[in-house]
Amino acid sequence: MSAQLDDLDRKILGELQADSSQSLDEIARKVGSSKTPVWNRIRRMREQGVILRQTAILDAESLGLEACFFVLIRTSEHEAEWQRKFLQVLQARPEVLEAHRLAGDIDYILKVRVKNARAYDTFYQALISEVKIHNVTALLSMEEIKSTTVLPL
Repeated sequence: MSAQLDDLDRKILGELQADSSQSLDEIARKVGSSKTPVWNRIRRMREQGVILRQTAILDAESLGLEACFFVLIRTSEHEAEWQRKFLQVLQARPEVLEAHRLAGDIDYILKVRVKNARAYDTFYQALISEVKIHNVTALLSMEEIKSTTVLPL
């Protein structure tokens, strides 16, 4: 169920998405309000689960993680126990930035960030040793054209 947000809430969220390290005073000034109402709205949106957490966004290439792979997974296993194990394996792998269960011919897609192709192979070998997978296709991203964590408000 969607949270009920007004224009001021959306402005506050926009400022937090742009730079969550801003002070309450800065955010209040930019959205045309005062500090206390802004703080109360942020607290309410946290309680409602609209704001999940605040974090820093790092540059992967600066950290030596130059290869981004999209991994398409097809499985012949659909039992609850297999899925539990698969999800547990994905959660434990820091290389997996995103994982989605899909409708259609492909069951899952993963976004995996690693140093290079050799590091991807190490990830792949570990994955298939821990959980039975029918088919894996890895696609190397040649260029990141757009990447954002900013949701449209």
